[in-house]
Amino acid sequence: MGRFKNKSKPLQALIAALFAVLLACTPAIAMADMVGIDVSGWQASNVTCTASYDFAVVKVSQGVGFENSSWRTQAKCVTDRGKSLGLYHYAGGNNAASEADYFVGRARDYIGRAVLVLDWESYQNAQWGNSDWVRRFVQRVHTLTGVWPMVYVQASALGQIPGDVRANCGLWVAQYASNAPTGYQSRPWNYAIYGEAMRQYTSNGWVNGYNGPLDLNYFRGDASQWQAYANPAGAAKPATPPQTEKPPTQTIDLQALATATIRGDYGNGQQRRDALGANYDRVMAIVNQRL
Repeated sequence: MGRFKNKSKPLQALIAALFAVLLACTPAIAMADMVGIDVSGWQASNVTCTASYDFAVVKVSQGVGFENSSWRTQAKCVTDRGKSLGLYHYAGGNNAASEADYFVGRARDYIGRAVLVLDWESYQNAQWGNSDWVRRFVQRVHTLTGVWPMVYVQASALGQIPGDVRANCGLWVAQYASNAPTGYQSRPWNYAIYGEAMRQYTSNGWVNGYNGPLDLNYFRGDASQWQAYANPAGAAKPATPPQTEKPPTQTIDLQALATATIRGDYGNGQQRRDALGANYDRVMAIVNQRL
């Protein structure tokens, strides 16, 4: 600091003020965004109780017949720790309104507290490529809850998300630079180039508190902005699907689940039980018959 001692007091004051601004602004920018994980029945039921994260997105349901048997435990750990929670539904390609009803009917206790998400992927999704299905699902969720869900999609399939959906719903984009092991990243590859609210950048992430690979994500905002997706301007409302509607019927393809089980898609032991949920006994009966 010796080189400044002969400068005038106004110039010293200006320099001090500039340093103060830089020191004050830099940490705030770095700390504003959040890092987190997304989990399902593939992970241990206590993963969100021990892993390090700012937010966690938990799989609740798939189609109209699958419910993650661990999701309530996983979600409760997030809120008990004072972290930000998201809940997602994996599209199965049944009737869009029925799938929305199925999801909301299970997640209703968290409406207004958790960010709702549609997971739009090709695997086990009979409507993959049908943009209108996405539109009808998010509109139904909004009708039931007053909240627009986020939409998760791989970067290469962004064209399947209609413009009106993108205008109402935050995007959660999956794109990996590689699948090499990594921890949380402050700025993932191709950060923010799609205007997305959130980026998933690996499925081989390793963080403190959990001994296994996890999906890692980056949310472009703080906890208050996360809450704005969960309950924009206090718009969330009680979420009870109309009682006059017939509950959705089971349309799960048990033969396909058995084939995937034999292939090893659902793991073994408790992991398989968690992944198959209520379908476990029937699927295993088919597996045992085949083998």
